[in-house]
Amino acid sequence: MRVLAVSEDRRNLEDIRKFAGEIEHITGLSCHEGSLGGLNTLPVKGEVEVLLLDCRHGGIAPLDDLERLMAFYPNLATVLVVDNESPELLLRALRLGVREVIKAPLSADDIRTALHRTLQKSLKGPRGEGRVLAVMSCKGGSGATFLAANLGHVLAARTHKRVLLIDLNLQFGDAVLFVSDRRPSNCLTDITRDIQRIDMALLKSALIEVSPNYSILAAPEDPTQSVDIRPAHVESLVRFARANFDYVLLDVGRSLDTCTIQALDLADQVYPVLQLTLPFLRDAKRLFDVYHSLDYGPGKVRPILNRVERSAGDLTEQDAEKLLIYKIFATIPNHYKSVTASVNQGIPILQLAAGSPVARSLEALCDRITETTQAPEGKGLFSRLFSRG
Repeated sequence: MRVLAVSEDRRNLEDIRKFAGEIEHITGLSCHEGSLGGLNTLPVKGEVEVLLLDCRHGGIAPLDDLERLMAFYPNLATVLVVDNESPELLLRALRLGVREVIKAPLSADDIRTALHRTLQKSLKGPRGEGRVLAVMSCKGGSGATFLAANLGHVLAARTHKRVLLIDLNLQFGDAVLFVSDRRPSNCLTDITRDIQRIDMALLKSALIEVSPNYSILAAPEDPTQSVDIRPAHVESLVRFARANFDYVLLDVGRSLDTCTIQALDLADQVYPVLQLTLPFLRDAKRLFDVYHSLDYGPGKVRPILNRVERSAGDLTEQDAEKLLIYKIFATIPNHYKSVTASVNQGIPILQLAAGSPVARSLEALCDRITETTQAPEGKGLFSRLFSRG
């Protein structure tokens, strides 16, 4: 069990370090002297399993920082060390999901007992986290944004789960236009500007609600506003969204920059969208070579063929698979009339033309996605660059 101990008192931290050496449950201990909010970086997912937070002499102040941290890591077990078990503190901790509170003075037996109970609870299964699905265009005009925006609507309608689409096409994102006639009062940059204090109230202030359980976080209207968005902002936003939504879709456009790669690394699956023409296949081959270099295997990369028409002499699905060395996950037929009507009216195609071939194919795609077991994240560029050892 890997533990992160946080205390503003050096002597308390030394006591925790000393007792930890006597406890067989602890396989790794990291110590931070200072406040929880003063951590320079959040723990990497899976790197820390238990947070041991010293609240002595601090009242309930550390719980404000804990609340923000728990929004990103809902499965992080927390043990509080207090010198006064006030009803206010205990009630607040309970609401945050804290189930272990140790009253000072500390002993190795107290920590051992709390960690043992925490371990037993974790074996019963963690709270669920959402799946992150990235949709990427292999070439301009592929229809990736239309598919991403409408897939989100179909997922919400068929699963009745909470779905969020984040428009990460930072220069020219327009995903909202495909499924809504509303204009956002705030957008992605308003969230990333205050990413350190992100909570659901802040996020909801920038969302466009397409249906009761499907919302979109729009890209900035002015492309110049996106220059201040950094990979760390993308990581924090996606992790927060994953913890609070069942499905998080990322429309990442087609540019390969550090923010895009960060988003792809965080995604459970990537859905590159292409068409069966030579220019599309040529650009797709370049992109898939990048996927291969990032160690994204077939469990993560799931190509979608869009606007498919089956005529004699046309390129086939097998031609695409032979070139890309990835199996095609789904095909979406060409149906100009229904798609054009949906786009021009800003109404999801399932709502406007539920019987159209495109709507039916999106429903089939949704069913395949929800039945697919989540694959482990590929070891991408960021994990390789910053891996330890």
